[in-house]
Amino acid sequence: MATTIVGGTLPASLAFAQPIASQPDDDLLDAIIVTGSPDDAQHTGGSVQRLDAERLRTFAYSDVNRVLRAIPGVALQEEDGFGLRPNIGIRGSGTDRSARVVVMEDGILAAPAPYAAPAAYYFPRMARISAIEVAKGPAAIKYGPSTIGGAINLSSTPISTKDVGQLSAQGTLLAGNYGGRRVHGAVGGWQSLGGGIEVGAMIEGLYEQSDGFKRIDSGGPTGFAIRDMVAKVGLRSSDDRHIVAFKYQSYDERSDETYLGLTLSDFVANPNRRYNASQRDRMTVGHSTYQLTWRSMIGDAVDLTTTAYRTDTARVWYKLQDVRNTANTGWSALADVLADPGSYPLQFADLVGAPGVTGRAGALRVRANDRVYRTTGIQSVLGADFATGGLTHRLEVSARYHEDYEDRLQQEDRYRMVDGRMVLTSAGARGTQDNRRGDARAWAFFVQDRIEAGLLTLTPGLRYETIELQQTRWALGDVARTTPTAQATRRVDVLIPGVGAVLRVADQVRLVGGAHRGFAAPAPGSTIDPETSWNYEAGVRLGDGDWRLEAIGFLNDYRNLVGTCTASTGVTCDLGEQFDGGRARAKGVEVSGGYIVPLGATWRAPLSLAYTYTDARFGTSFVSAFFGDVTRGDRLPYLPPHQLTLTGGIDAGHARVNASVNYVTETRGFAGSGTIPAAERINGRTLVDLSGEVDILPSLSAYATVQNLFDTTYNVAFSPAGARPGAPRLALAGLRARF
Repeated sequence: MATTIVGGTLPASLAFAQPIASQPDDDLLDAIIVTGSPDDAQHTGGSVQRLDAERLRTFAYSDVNRVLRAIPGVALQEEDGFGLRPNIGIRGSGTDRSARVVVMEDGILAAPAPYAAPAAYYFPRMARISAIEVAKGPAAIKYGPSTIGGAINLSSTPISTKDVGQLSAQGTLLAGNYGGRRVHGAVGGWQSLGGGIEVGAMIEGLYEQSDGFKRIDSGGPTGFAIRDMVAKVGLRSSDDRHIVAFKYQSYDERSDETYLGLTLSDFVANPNRRYNASQRDRMTVGHSTYQLTWRSMIGDAVDLTTTAYRTDTARVWYKLQDVRNTANTGWSALADVLADPGSYPLQFADLVGAPGVTGRAGALRVRANDRVYRTTGIQSVLGADFATGGLTHRLEVSARYHEDYEDRLQQEDRYRMVDGRMVLTSAGARGTQDNRRGDARAWAFFVQDRIEAGLLTLTPGLRYETIELQQTRWALGDVARTTPTAQATRRVDVLIPGVGAVLRVADQVRLVGGAHRGFAAPAPGSTIDPETSWNYEAGVRLGDGDWRLEAIGFLNDYRNLVGTCTASTGVTCDLGEQFDGGRARAKGVEVSGGYIVPLGATWRAPLSLAYTYTDARFGTSFVSAFFGDVTRGDRLPYLPPHQLTLTGGIDAGHARVNASVNYVTETRGFAGSGTIPAAERINGRTLVDLSGEVDILPSLSAYATVQNLFDTTYNVAFSPAGARPGAPRLALAGLRARF
């Protein structure tokens, strides 16, 4: 929706994820997150799970794909093995670039341009995140601009967890195989200024690097390096009734990543190979966030939270676009060449670039996908607690004004292959491939009332958005942008209702259900209907205290499924163009739970599970340049029928060991039904991760983790071009300190 709003609960699904102590930053987030305590979670209408700091600390993942395996209902299409550009879907929503999922950091939309271009080419690094909350069902209509699948809020490191006057610090130093390194540290605290006023500050730095696990035939870099810095300052009253805080974040990434995969036979022979035609591919990203938040208690029952924000993102992905066709009159798509190299011998030879061979002049076209984004906005939520007769209410009303844009000024260069090396044959002028800008402006309003009437909690809500979209194009090469050659404008108004209900039928048994409307805004320049759905859920929550079990059935009934052309889909179309996929249905079951087994003295064994069954199918038959030749009943791609994650460990107080087993069935890389052909099959797999930590001193511990313990090989995607592997065995070890 509109906002950073939501009000207080923790996961009913993860029993061993203990509620963390109240932190100064939590007061600012109370109006943002849905969950805050296990008790509140039992009353939440809609499925909500939260992973706290201790849970995230267990395996110290930097890849969000591995973190989200612990959340049921989430579908993940891996890409690079490091989680640099995740593809996340929820309850049957599309996974491509997480565009159908609302991703936030501290309640602020994290995508570079969430309305004009929601593809998440920037994603916060998990190594500096202190908590994650995933909201689905009616709980998701608080957020926007998409309510199709759900919302993910990432909480950054708070200023301090210690008392006023005490400095808080933490640090991590890890190193591992493939040149993996991670250095992370944060220091901060609160100090009294007298007169009931306290000042706080925190600075945090993260550096991550890997040499990469793939190898280019003729050599060259395949890794990444990331620098991420956060600074916070705050003022608050000593009674926490008034808080104001400013946050600045700066992120820089260089990753030698490619979209070029392998033929299926080459993948079987050596999945970590990269053809020579990918040697010039590189992504550079710069991202910054400015966020000012004020929260105030007005009396004892009313609170107001207001946040002003701005994000700036600049990215250039210089990467192979396609290869010259046989007749030298046009271009062959990389996906077509790798799917059937025998029919494209010249093109495939140019991609491989064998030593001693000179390829065709200008046969390789490399595009500088140069884009600049900006997001600005202000959002506010007013919350009030009151009673009417025998009913108690938590009313929330919010508003947000938001602007964002995506600006493209791109060119293409041409290369030839000479003895395994790419040699430039002609350079393109800036703006000669794409010269356009997409703008969005939106007002969003939201109202919700959580009504408690004895054993029943009812949570009706309504969100309204009015969105203005504009796309402007200039002549190719017109860098000065003197006169637009085309301009398209569009306005979309939408009402998004939802209601959740929780009925306590016994002390440890609650029935839950809900319904809400799903909506995703169209792209600037698009003329097709927006993506819409009606989403339903029903289930049961069991347990209390140290054990919990939740089972939720869901149905997402799409009135109009929409596909958006991006470079990551591999479809030959105009980037940003949208396609109508007609009706579709995604149904399934989510099961999550946890139990802490007492082992005597200070020992305990925390256990948890997350299981998802998904059946997502097209409801109409059609032929589309984006979706392909679709027959009614065909399964949607990249949505495995079964996913299961089991996590367990032993905590002896001074030492801890944990294991996670993730099982995913095979799934389709393209729409279809029946037996999955090998050339369309995304491998099923069982992956095991281990972690261990031993306290050397009260404030210092030795830590080690191994991901993909048995070095399982599996194909994660055929999009956009050829088969690509998941990460092999990755190990890190080092020291962690807290003061």
